[in-house]
Amino acid sequence: MKTSTTLDEDHGQDTFDLFHLYWICSIAALGGLLFGYDWVVIGGAKPFYEAYFGIVSPMQSGWAMSCALLGCFAGALCSGVLSEALGRKRALLIAAAVFVGSSIGTGSAHVLAAFVLWRILGGLAIGMASGLSPMYIAEAAPAEIRGKLVCLNELTIVTGLFLAQLTNWMIARPVAAGALPAEIAASWNGQVGWRYMFAATAIPSLLFFVGMLTVPESPRWLAQRGRADEAGRNLARIGGAEYSGRVLAEIQESLHNCNETRSELSQLTRKPLRGVLALGVILAALQQWCGINVIFNYAQEVFAAAGYGLASMLANILITGTVMVVFTFAAIATVERLGRRLLMLVGCAGLAAIYVVLGALFRVHSHGIHMLVLVVMAIACYAMTLAPITWVVLSELFPNQVRGTAMAISTMSLWSACFALTYSFPILNGHFGTADVFWLYAVICAAGFVYILRMLPETKGRTLEEIQHFWMKD
Repeated sequence: MKTSTTLDEDHGQDTFDLFHLYWICSIAALGGLLFGYDWVVIGGAKPFYEAYFGIVSPMQSGWAMSCALLGCFAGALCSGVLSEALGRKRALLIAAAVFVGSSIGTGSAHVLAAFVLWRILGGLAIGMASGLSPMYIAEAAPAEIRGKLVCLNELTIVTGLFLAQLTNWMIARPVAAGALPAEIAASWNGQVGWRYMFAATAIPSLLFFVGMLTVPESPRWLAQRGRADEAGRNLARIGGAEYSGRVLAEIQESLHNCNETRSELSQLTRKPLRGVLALGVILAALQQWCGINVIFNYAQEVFAAAGYGLASMLANILITGTVMVVFTFAAIATVERLGRRLLMLVGCAGLAAIYVVLGALFRVHSHGIHMLVLVVMAIACYAMTLAPITWVVLSELFPNQVRGTAMAISTMSLWSACFALTYSFPILNGHFGTADVFWLYAVICAAGFVYILRMLPETKGRTLEEIQHFWMKD
């Protein structure tokens, strides 16, 4: 693995059809919106479907909440196979169709087993879309603005989170304080409301499916499959004939230089691709193990200590959702100017510093507005750096001929890390205490800072083929 952190820079000026670019990238990014919505909507529906299904044991509750992760693993795995065999576009169409079916199925479930099955299928769509959407955007986008366009995917993810919170709040009807589970089950929320929360996902899912019918296939996948004429036409639609000719020549040269008969998985186990894959897997895991879920898990307690009731859905929307959206825009504005590497370093350093302070304050049982400020700072730091930029880096890190498989493996790493974090957090918190948990994640972020500083090159402004050449050169 190369440890140099610079790439050569040699780009001319191109004129792009920005309307076409933003159209196809925004449509692909709707996969991120559905990812965010479907992942969060269950939180608002939880008290109502639990009452309806008679869920009382912690084991049943945890299974209903986390079963979608099984689908996420399977979806991430399937995304690599499907995107290489059928193309990025068709794989995203399949994800959109699964989103439609799973949302309607979940909202129609009358027994817990059916509910769980549909949630697992929803997770399958989440796992597929989480890797496919940024990969499609990266393969279609020009090098000069690729980071901004891939960040659209994170913007739609946090928009999906916001919309899920808003939809839940708008659909749910007031519940009397101290209402018993039987009363909730018999109420409109318990019989109908939670169903609408899940079924509402079908509307953007249908828009995603129809929209994907209007976008072209990835030019890099087409070239990889020997369909150079189609690839050239798609590139010309983006940047004109001269741009198309130059980029297509770079793509074909990269494929010729890496003309392998071995399977993609076999290629990824050999140098230098083994090192590139390790980098992607570690960065994907770091996005979860940076500890931001600790912040979300403790948000209610911290906000309550500062005098804010996060139990109110509206407060959740106004604080966490708004901060995530606003600072994702900040990432879009800075990713091409500051670069991926610097933003990743800022994210690790910023979170580590905030966690050290939060841990110290929890240690002395401090309360007040300063706790709220630190929580918001952590969410803002994550939203501007590790949340979107990790997806940017993963989407452009791997060579053309193995990108689908490598992206799938990295996405599986991310979901595995998500599961491990969710599972281990209550154990760590119960054994060590809140302060020590924050300090543990501060250490992880500090280690991530050192790793990124040593191993991650800056890729802004480089074509995917130039990045590939960087890794493959002697």
